[in-house]
Amino acid sequence: MTDINTAGAPPGRKTPVSVIIPAKNEQSNLRACLEHLSWAEEVFVVDSQSTDATASIAESMGAKVVQFHWHGSYPKKKNWALENLPLRNDWVLIVDADEHITEELANEIAAAVASPGDRVGFYINRRFMFAGKWIRHCGYYPSWNLRLIKRGCGRYEQISASADTRSGDNEVHEHVICAGSTSSLRNDMLHYAFPDIDTFMEKHNRYSNWEALVQHERLGGGLPRNPFGHELERRRFLKYVASHMPFRPALRFVYAYFFRLGFLDGRHGYVFCRLLATYELLCVTKAQELKWRSTRELKKSSE
Repeated sequence: MTDINTAGAPPGRKTPVSVIIPAKNEQSNLRACLEHLSWAEEVFVVDSQSTDATASIAESMGAKVVQFHWHGSYPKKKNWALENLPLRNDWVLIVDADEHITEELANEIAAAVASPGDRVGFYINRRFMFAGKWIRHCGYYPSWNLRLIKRGCGRYEQISASADTRSGDNEVHEHVICAGSTSSLRNDMLHYAFPDIDTFMEKHNRYSNWEALVQHERLGGGLPRNPFGHELERRRFLKYVASHMPFRPALRFVYAYFFRLGFLDGRHGYVFCRLLATYELLCVTKAQELKWRSTRELKKSSE
C-alpha cells in the first residue's frame, strides 16, 4: 500500500467549510476523525443521543454538538442537518465518524472552495479499510460520493418506504442529488468502515433490512440507473440488474472475487468477497421473508 501522510492540516488560516458528522456511539472513531478536520472552520457533530462519550469528545475538541431526535419518518439525519443547522459557510462537507480527511485532500478542498468556478458539488473517492488493509479491488474502489456541496444546492435522495427498515435514523445508501455542475477531487479519503468481521456483519445486517424493503416494494430514488452515467449511476444500474438474477449470493462472490479482481487483495480479499456473498444472501432471504409476510397478510384480509 502506498504511504499516505495524514498528519497535520493545511498551513495558514482555516478553510471556510462547515463539516457535518452524523454520529451515534462513535467514541472509538470520533477523536481521530476530528483530528483530521482541524483545518475546517466549523464542525458540527449531529448526535443521536449517544450513550457513550461521543458528545463529550466532540465538545472537548471544539466541535458543535447538536442532538437529532428522529420520529420514524423523513427527513433522516443528514437531510435534517443540511436543512436546519445554522451553517455559517457556503460550502458543506459530509464526513462519517469512521472517515479521515488526509492532508492532501484537505488542501485540495481548500483550493476547490476558493475557486469553484460554476461547480456546486465535488465528488470524493473513498479507500475502504477492512481489518487493517485497504481493499483496492472487489468492486469497492473507486467508490465515489458527492460529499462537498454548496449550501442549498444538494440534498440526499429520499427513498420512501411503508415500514421502518430498522436501518437507523441516518441516510446510508442514499446519495446526494445536486442541482448544478459537479466535479471530482483527485485525492482520496480513508474509510475505516470495517475494522473487523464483527463490525462488517453488524452493519450489513442493518443494511440488508434496507435493501430487502427497497427490493420488495420496488422503491426508487432520485439517482437514475444509467449504465453509461457516473460511477454511482452505473452501480445503481448494476444493482438493479443483479436484483433480478438467480443465485445472487454465488454470483456476488464470482463478480467481486474474479471480475472485480478481489483475488489481488490476497486473503483479505477472499474473506471480504465471502462476506459480500453473505450480505447478498441476507438481502435475498429478507426480501423473500417480506414477500411471505405480505402473502399471509393478504390471505388473512381476504378470509
